[in-house]
Amino acid sequence: MRAMSWSEQDSRGFLDLGDYYVPQRERQMAIIGDLVASAPSPRNLVELCCGGGLLTRTLLARFPQARMHAFDGSSTMLAAARKQAGQHADRLTTRPFDLAAEDWRSLPFRADAVVSSLAVHHLDGPGKRALFRDVAAMLAPGGIFVLADLIEPTTAAGKAVAGQMWDDAVREAALARDGNLAAYDHFRDDEWNLYNQPQPPDSIDQPSSLIDQLDWLREAGLETVDVHWMYAGHAIMSGRKLG
Repeated sequence: MRAMSWSEQDSRGFLDLGDYYVPQRERQMAIIGDLVASAPSPRNLVELCCGGGLLTRTLLARFPQARMHAFDGSSTMLAAARKQAGQHADRLTTRPFDLAAEDWRSLPFRADAVVSSLAVHHLDGPGKRALFRDVAAMLAPGGIFVLADLIEPTTAAGKAVAGQMWDDAVREAALARDGNLAAYDHFRDDEWNLYNQPQPPDSIDQPSSLIDQLDWLREAGLETVDVHWMYAGHAIMSGRKLG
């Protein structure tokens, strides 16, 4: 069972296996990019928990006038993100942070887009609610918050479907990439699929329901709140700051 912490060893493991573990990863990044493109003149982009930098690189390549401010709590991930940026590294600023803390939430600029992928589910419900409110305050008028994350199904049947779909997605990715199930076996051995086993009280994973998160986005003052993609217990949602 996953504990209530994330180690540098976890970071190294995810860098090696993330392409297997994240369903439709390239499709997700394309959708996020399309949503960021809907912001007026996106120049200051913020990624919360940038991981190894695949989304950071994608957005820097798509928006050549933009600067990316990438935050992560792992030094391993930040180093990987800087390397991943390649020729775009001069437009990347990285910063260590604690997602749950509040000391980083007053930025010296207004963000045209704030994005996050597979991280906010580490906060409990009140933590998400507070984060959404603070992200809304970071945004410039017309700015957008795009959240790609795990959600908590509200029924046992929904949880079973999400768990099976996630298993199937990782299994298919392993066979397509390698012709064997080694990566899928790692996924199962690491008990990464939180939908397929009970979670301990100190679990690092604390997903909230899709309905709750949409309500919290609206409560934070964001408009045109919507869901753009959902698969295997993963969803992409967004809200925009009007004005």
